[in-house]
Amino acid sequence: MDSGMDSAADGEGGVPVEVTWWGHATCTVEDSGVRFLTDPLFARRLAHLRRRRGAPPPAEAARAEAVLVSHLHADHLHLPSLARLAPGTRLLLPSGAPRAVPALRRLVERGLRLTELAPGDEVSVEGVTVRAVPALHDGRRLPFGPHRSPALGYVVEGEARTYFAGDTDLFDGMAEAVGAVDVALLPVGGWGPFLGHGHLDAARAAEVLADLSPAAAVPVHYGTYWPIGMDAVRPHEFHAPGDEFVRHASRLAPKVAVHLLAHGERVRPEVAR
Repeated sequence: MDSGMDSAADGEGGVPVEVTWWGHATCTVEDSGVRFLTDPLFARRLAHLRRRRGAPPPAEAARAEAVLVSHLHADHLHLPSLARLAPGTRLLLPSGAPRAVPALRRLVERGLRLTELAPGDEVSVEGVTVRAVPALHDGRRLPFGPHRSPALGYVVEGEARTYFAGDTDLFDGMAEAVGAVDVALLPVGGWGPFLGHGHLDAARAAEVLADLSPAAAVPVHYGTYWPIGMDAVRPHEFHAPGDEFVRHASRLAPKVAVHLLAHGERVRPEVAR
């Protein structure tokens, strides 16, 4: 992937899995030669939010064999970003999503292939298994409508097991539901200074890390989009979650290698299987 910067922390040897963080919850996970794109959000602006750090991802970022959509909120299921995907791309999303978001039908007309999943469901994408796992988050499309869909996380299992948490809070039985993983992509912030129920902050994300005990972790979902004007009023709320996660993780999960990526940066975590 020529469009990203290589992390100085790239592992030598180990399992060939590569993670690129494009900002917010958008990552590329490449395993066994198969590319997965998570919650693509390529916009400079979304409603009252503006991209405050990192340029929008290049065209290369939209290339993937499959896209993992964690839930229906507009910063995770962003229709204009999904419309940039090539025909034939497989779109994995929560069960009931096409009913809740009828505009998804237009993506089918453009040649995307939709697969609805519920927690516990598994699909194979070119020989790599993707398993949907539960998340504690409001999965409805905003503004709240009558149709409900579950919020999901995903475990991509090829030569490594990579957990993309989407948006979630810590919940009882989380480690058991997710299972053993090698790499965890965890949300540590949000797009505003107040994180309510259904979100992880840096401290709770470190608790999740300690429970999962992967070999490596990448903090995401912070420091990209911010309400207009608020980045000048409360800049620490925008910049701090990544560093705070590193600090909490060093205390609660000292054996986990945490990779704090810049936007567009990639890492090949060293994972022994």
